[in-house]
Amino acid sequence: MNRKTLLPLAIVLLSLVTTTARGQQSALAKSNTNTATVSIPFELVTRHIIVKAKVNNSRPLSFVFDTGARAGIIDMDRAKELGLSLQGQVSVGGSGAQTLMGAMVRDATWSLVGLETSPQPISLAIPLGNLAARFGNDFDGIIGGDFIKQFVVEVDYQARLLKLHDKTQFKYAGPGESIPIQLDGQGHPILEAEITPIDSKPIRGKFVLDLGSGGALALHSPFVADNRLLEGPTKTIRAIGVGGAGGQANGRMGRVAELKIGNFKISNPTTLFSEDKGGAFASSRLAGNIGQRIAGKFRLFLDYANQRIIFESTKSFPEPFDHAVSGIALRAEDKDFKTFRITDVLENSPAAEAGLLKDDVILNVDGKPHTELTITRINELFEHPNKYEVTIRRGEQTLKVTLAPRRMV
Repeated sequence: MNRKTLLPLAIVLLSLVTTTARGQQSALAKSNTNTATVSIPFELVTRHIIVKAKVNNSRPLSFVFDTGARAGIIDMDRAKELGLSLQGQVSVGGSGAQTLMGAMVRDATWSLVGLETSPQPISLAIPLGNLAARFGNDFDGIIGGDFIKQFVVEVDYQARLLKLHDKTQFKYAGPGESIPIQLDGQGHPILEAEITPIDSKPIRGKFVLDLGSGGALALHSPFVADNRLLEGPTKTIRAIGVGGAGGQANGRMGRVAELKIGNFKISNPTTLFSEDKGGAFASSRLAGNIGQRIAGKFRLFLDYANQRIIFESTKSFPEPFDHAVSGIALRAEDKDFKTFRITDVLENSPAAEAGLLKDDVILNVDGKPHTELTITRINELFEHPNKYEVTIRRGEQTLKVTLAPRRMV
């Protein structure tokens, strides 16, 4: 069996368009969708929701919760380690123009730690090692729409909790706004929203709410070209460190004046203006993707059964998108993800001015050794416009530089 699937995903967006094996359909049908509300803690890693799950009663593994995915997916190496039954070949793409070769999985299920009574089928195995290196964290699999639709899933970023409500009994009485959605053929929640480019008129379009994206707003290349969004006064810089299953995504980082979702108005969000020629960000089917930097301003209620998502603003809603830029992209190497290698340096950026180069390895930041750091922590530090003393290894040399991130768009 050979199949090729190109996915309308964002930075780490994966999906599957396939018929689930009969045994897997049976496992799904038997899952308990009437469970009382269950709270599942999660960790936010590079702005991605990571939950603990077991596969066929394995040790706890790290799975990404992703509205931009549909079926249960497991890393190929992890599937082989667990002795899962792999059959055929599937070619899977994502943001970026590359594809990954995967295989169908038979007779395997995953279950959330804390909800072991609700096993779900694993449908696909693909290599996820490159994404784990970008996260700097174990990345064993992905769960998405097939699971979400069995509940009303409340996403509480501030409390770091997923709350799974019985969809047959759930009633909402809070201050939020119910936004209509449509689930496309791949199980992605599509909503209508409006962007206002700088010094221009509002433009409406269809967007996927993509909790598997760590960015704010990404506009697909056909939408960017059709509306000439890079021809106006918007200041942009080359996008670095942006990509997913399909490899590196190409484009420019800038801003739009406003994103409007229902009655919510988000001012000056940072925006990727895609220039991809292939892959998900080159899809003309959607205007773009709304990611975690925007979603994180809300408490969300994913109510697929009633074709809606409830957006409830939190205290972080009015906070501006004013984070600084260092000008480096990082990759974590080795099994413990503690070797932090620079994979790209943005021209005319604080990193370039500090003399940092591609392939430099960060040894410590302000005296804190790399063994006590993570990619998430380094990124969080460098989003603040402070001066940092960074020690690096360059070949056989050990060097110290001063890095002063600043806002660039």
